[in-house]
Amino acid sequence: MVQDRPARIERRLSAILAADVAGYSRLMHHDEESTHAKLTALLMEAVHPAIAEHQGRIVKNTGDGFLAEFPSAVEAVRAAVQFQTRIEELTISEMEDTRIALRVGINIGDVIVEPHDIFGDGVNIAARLESISEPGGICISSSVYEHVLGKVHVEFRDLGDQNFKNITRPVRTYAVGSRKAGASTQVARAKPDVLSPPRLSIVVLPFTNLSGDPDQDHFVDGVTETLTTDLSRISGSLVIGRHTAFTFKGKSIDVRKVGRELNVRYALEGSVQRSGNRLRINAQLVDASSGKHLWAERFDKPMADLFDLQDEIVSRLANTLNAELIAAEARRAEGSLHPDALDLYFQGMARLNRGLTPSHITEARMFFKRALEIDPENVDALAGIAWVDLGSAGLLVVDDFEARLFAAEAAVTKALSLAPRHPLARLCLAMVYSITDVAKCIAECEHALALDCNLAEAHAFMGAAKTVLGRAVETEAHVQHALGKFGKLVLRRVQARETKDEDELAA
Repeated sequence: MVQDRPARIERRLSAILAADVAGYSRLMHHDEESTHAKLTALLMEAVHPAIAEHQGRIVKNTGDGFLAEFPSAVEAVRAAVQFQTRIEELTISEMEDTRIALRVGINIGDVIVEPHDIFGDGVNIAARLESISEPGGICISSSVYEHVLGKVHVEFRDLGDQNFKNITRPVRTYAVGSRKAGASTQVARAKPDVLSPPRLSIVVLPFTNLSGDPDQDHFVDGVTETLTTDLSRISGSLVIGRHTAFTFKGKSIDVRKVGRELNVRYALEGSVQRSGNRLRINAQLVDASSGKHLWAERFDKPMADLFDLQDEIVSRLANTLNAELIAAEARRAEGSLHPDALDLYFQGMARLNRGLTPSHITEARMFFKRALEIDPENVDALAGIAWVDLGSAGLLVVDDFEARLFAAEAAVTKALSLAPRHPLARLCLAMVYSITDVAKCIAECEHALALDCNLAEAHAFMGAAKTVLGRAVETEAHVQHALGKFGKLVLRRVQARETKDEDELAA
């Protein structure tokens, strides 16, 4: 006897929107008929039109809320922002204790579909996200965030990983806030007054003059100002302007308070002290949320031409800080179960900054590739993967030299078509030309240095290219500029010999 096949279960990938009325039981207890009438009116005037306009459908009503399904995460978020804004407009004149406000959660998931319901973990997560949203607010999962970033004109606040009941893994969560006043959202368990600080956001606090000599103030302020300018050239960085930073000059500073006021993740503070013919500069990178010191450096230099000395100090600080800030962001990203493209880029660059060893190159390429899978037009990741492929080919650690060179050139071309002023992409193009056209290599190195004067590798490649062209006498200045950064690689190799680290020695 032939058995009947079991009925096929219908599944599909959907953006799921869960919503309910904040304080519904209290509102109904206060006035059942009025609450029911107002909710019905808001659903008909604000919610249903927005969902229909953005190709969604209401799967079911839950008495005090509803479950909706969309074919697109972008459309789901747009619909939610639209009806939340409209509800606020319609209820703004009402007393707060009788005002109806929806909480919304949005997730992407592979769901089981029935005629009048949908099921699955994706639905459960959307409901949990709704439960932590502020009244009038929207919370989304990282999977939604990755799809809508740059496509929906709203701001997002990273709420970190959230642990939800009956969900085995933490869910990286973001709050959605409209750019219009009054429409920003917060989470009940974390209520900052502003959106979370952007990644790579920093303030250079005015360095302190410890010399007791007012004549040194100009030099000290110059270090602060020039460092502010140079750090702003770091790709993706947000550096507080000098005029704002100098309002803290001469004041007793609580870095955590400054971080909250300026909404930055990091603060750089330092001091300058002169003794006889020597100058000592101390600098510290601080986590502005915790006050924890992440990195510190001391420079002891003989007095010379003050402008040359200032340039040297700033160049060394800027190069070191670039690597330290990326390392700090990479450490943050390591704790995320759902890293976005920028998280992955930072992790890739952090690997490269440890040294161009075969294992570091392989790991970095993996991170850049994952970043590009999420965002194929991520310029930083395109430049990163080009840098890796060129480094692999240049160090002869791969067998497919020509294929890597071709792939690197394609990535660089795409990156520069999206961002012609990207310093690392310009440097990668110079590296391609170092093999095919040395004169063009020099021109591109100059272009890269015009965009970032502290790009040590550009000095190194320009010096090598000039040597090939018989202009070796011009290379010393480029080598001196490059040594400040490459000296660290030499130090790592010495340490590798002491610890017998074969992978480091392979570099």
